[in-house]
Amino acid sequence: MSREDRKTRGVPSDIPTPKLGIPVLEVSDLNVTFPSEDGLVHAVRGVNLTVDRGEVLGIVGESGSGKSVTSTAVMGLLEESARVTGSVKLHGEELLGRSDGWMSHVRGNQMAMVFQDPLSALTPVYTIGDQLVEALQVHRNISSKAAWQRAVELLDLVGIPNPGVRVKAFPHEFSGGMRQRAMIAMAMANEPDLIIADEPTTALDVTIQAQILDVLRTAQKETGAGVIMITHDLGVVAGLADRVAVMYAGRIIEQGEVDDIFYNSKMPYTIGLLGSLPRPDQSRNEPLAPVEGNPPSLLNLPPGCPFEPRCPISVPECREVEPPLERVDEIPSHAAACIRSEYVAEKGSHYSAIYPMPEVPQRVFGDVPWEEREPILQVENLKKYFPLTKGAVFKRRVGTVHAVDDISLEVRTGETLGLVGESGCGKSTTLLEVLDLRAPQDGRIVVLGRDTGQLSRKERKDIRGDLQVVFQDPMASLDPRMPVYDIIAEPLKYGGWPKKDIKNRIKELMALVGLEPSHANRYPRHFSGGQRQRIGIGSSPL
Repeated sequence: MSREDRKTRGVPSDIPTPKLGIPVLEVSDLNVTFPSEDGLVHAVRGVNLTVDRGEVLGIVGESGSGKSVTSTAVMGLLEESARVTGSVKLHGEELLGRSDGWMSHVRGNQMAMVFQDPLSALTPVYTIGDQLVEALQVHRNISSKAAWQRAVELLDLVGIPNPGVRVKAFPHEFSGGMRQRAMIAMAMANEPDLIIADEPTTALDVTIQAQILDVLRTAQKETGAGVIMITHDLGVVAGLADRVAVMYAGRIIEQGEVDDIFYNSKMPYTIGLLGSLPRPDQSRNEPLAPVEGNPPSLLNLPPGCPFEPRCPISVPECREVEPPLERVDEIPSHAAACIRSEYVAEKGSHYSAIYPMPEVPQRVFGDVPWEEREPILQVENLKKYFPLTKGAVFKRRVGTVHAVDDISLEVRTGETLGLVGESGCGKSTTLLEVLDLRAPQDGRIVVLGRDTGQLSRKERKDIRGDLQVVFQDPMASLDPRMPVYDIIAEPLKYGGWPKKDIKNRIKELMALVGLEPSHANRYPRHFSGGQRQRIGIGSSPL
């Protein structure tokens, strides 16, 4: 569908349009602060970046480093309490300070975003097709019939099986990966000039991930769109990005061409990120290479380099003044914020040259044969079918979805079982059948030596205390009305913990998963996607 089909009625005359020689996006000295109970949180501190037509900029960093806040500020979607200063220009037109009505003509049309939490981003009471059609008709002169045809094409383009039928499904009827694909289809619907993808492949399996990246490449070539790829997956960045910006503590601490960042890093933090990647050729007994410690609190940063407390090569001068982002070699585009960059260049951009290698962990049950360990979970010939119905008032069955079909597995003490497969293959359904602690539709489930089909109500309640789950979508699994303290305290309270011990246990759990214990009074919306997942993990162990 051509860009000429887009609506023109009621569109402001100063809507950004492509201009020769001007980047798609220019961000200058962007600062974002949020008020909190403990003071101002400096989430983004002086970020500068540009994105040209047809270019992919990868933004990487730990959870809470400011990646998503930067992208949300560009889209004009921050909450009203946030204070944003600096400049954000799209095709040379300033976006900061514009009204929400003006921005609504830009969002979804000139620029679009793929959000990190697909379930939270999709409206649960409308079908996937309704939401795609709405996105098309808001910005284009297009009939309902043509919009529905385009919606089916988009779902097919992003790899949704049987798109003609699934276009009428609701978000809760999609797996996590399928919801993410639907979000990508919506972002691509109007062929925007700028696509911001916030962790677009997090919930996708490797085969669909490759398809999505191919789709993004195709869309980029056809429209000349600039792309900002925010991700933790450095493999995605290596295969797709042209340039990379590494963020830490709210600012960019290294940036350059993708080859410079991966093969000639000058910042110890970047080297630590690359070294922490699990490798396919790595032995199961070989330890992962971590970056010890946690990111600093953004409430009151101490003077000096924010990474200094975690840096293995820091010197006293690192604690005096925060280093600026400066050119570090002959390549003008390569810059790093580190006074030790020359030392790194001498040692080499390898993890083992900068960081001490971790010790090999001792396996607690390594010497006990698998057959002699106590069974924790036994699943035998499990089946779970769902009826496929049609009609609103008078429903009739038109088919059957074989979500889980004759699955058998066993997990014993001290063992980790990896359940892998493509989105929609039945992984989550299998686990939900186990967590239900009831007689399955067909087959047998034994948890901690007890057959779930023979449990009484009291036995089911007692055994739930020994089962914990970390859900796929952290935002959907956390109560947005409760602060983190109450979210973690609730399972402790009903798990029988003494009231006097709960406070110390919450501090211990938050520190264990890499969160600042003083942030327990905040709500889930105040945390990044990765930090929300850590909250979910922290609320699991009792």
